Amino acid sequence: MSEDVSRRDLLKQSAVAAALSAGPAVMQSSAQNNRLKVGWIATGMRGAHVMNQMYLLSKDNVEVTHVCDTYKGNLAKGKDIVQTNGKNTPKTSVDYRDVINDPNVDVVFICSPEHLHHPMAMAALKAKKHIYLEKPIGHTIEEGAEIVALAEKMGTVVQIGTQNRSNKLYIQAKKMVEDGYIGEVHYTRAFWYRNFDQTVDPAKGVPAAWRYIIPGDASSETADWKRFLESAEHKNIPFSKERYFQWRNYWDYSGGISTDLLVHQTDISNFVVGGLIKTELPTSCMASGGVYQWGGKDDREVPDTLSALYEYPNKFHLNYSCFFGNDQWGYGEEFMGQKGTIEVKDRQNLYFTPQPKFIRNVKAFSDKPAVSMNYLKDFNQPDSTADHVRNFLMAVLGKEKAIAPARAGQIAAIPGHMATQSVRAKKAVFWDAKLNKLKIG
Repeated sequence: MSEDVSRRDLLKQSAVAAALSAGPAVMQSSAQNNRLKVGWIATGMRGAHVMNQMYLLSKDNVEVTHVCDTYKGNLAKGKDIVQTNGKNTPKTSVDYRDVINDPNVDVVFICSPEHLHHPMAMAALKAKKHIYLEKPIGHTIEEGAEIVALAEKMGTVVQIGTQNRSNKLYIQAKKMVEDGYIGEVHYTRAFWYRNFDQTVDPAKGVPAAWRYIIPGDASSETADWKRFLESAEHKNIPFSKERYFQWRNYWDYSGGISTDLLVHQTDISNFVVGGLIKTELPTSCMASGGVYQWGGKDDREVPDTLSALYEYPNKFHLNYSCFFGNDQWGYGEEFMGQKGTIEVKDRQNLYFTPQPKFIRNVKAFSDKPAVSMNYLKDFNQPDSTADHVRNFLMAVLGKEKAIAPARAGQIAAIPGHMATQSVRAKKAVFWDAKLNKLKIG
């Protein structure tokens, strides 16, 4: 069988599977004419991107009526995106509570820094709003658990921003695993490597991890520092441009690699092979790393180098690595079975290679042909965020099931928090499934 024929067959099968997986109505919204009133909290880099992606596929289903950000520049940017794409002028606020308490809002998008997810999500759920919440679900395991409990009690739709679940390459990989392409599986390797131009002007580019450009007008007058620190561990510290605009580098506001990047990959490993290995959470994690890159140590706290080994029940192992000083291998996952390997690289390409590679004069262990698929050529999907947002909106309208509900978001986040605690304690950590608690050492 030729590779092209195999690809066509796989695409047909995927389309049928997608049609069959569309569940019954999940939630009847008060919105009329399939148009939802949207409130938006945080329109920084990620928030603005998610908003643009929403308009790309779901413009006819939304009206953004209220936008909030604690930095005046982001607030103006969010308002402009709405006026340009939605052709309406939203209310603007600095306090997220104004959005949540707005009766003219059906759903709330929360794209704030990680440490603010919990208070914002809890307030929105108490107000019976449906929420799209960027990952991780919470800054701690306990915060995530509280959000899950309240979301399930209120019966509202929650979608966590682990958008790989809406990536058609991963949906394809999941189906291939279920169809027996790789056979018995006990091992997955996941990695995310980046590099940076250290010579770039910080006012024009990003010379190191999360050292985002700080706006020229940044000050305590244009950025509401008190509101930013609302749920931070340390509140009595002076205004810091770096902490406000480059918050991912500091433990008070972020888990760094563990909760920004790693959670995507433990989540998608569960999504792709979880049905085969019949497990969701690791029993243990041993992680190491630190601030190694870019010369002498500055005020960064979270690692730029991290390795983590996870042991799961049912004899499954996940090997994770991340380094910000070399991008040779990019980003990806390798789902390794006895019969073959499925690789998803850079969210752009999928490869299936039958085993074995080095044993000579033996017939391939898999009866499936080699496969190579591309996100644009085969799926015409430049960014799965647009599909992820649309799935959330359709779930609110009762037409689909949310693909990344709160509980899935918590299951994705726990391995990230395990890695953080292991690195900081310099010890192995263990998950107690009966108590739903983490044990260190």
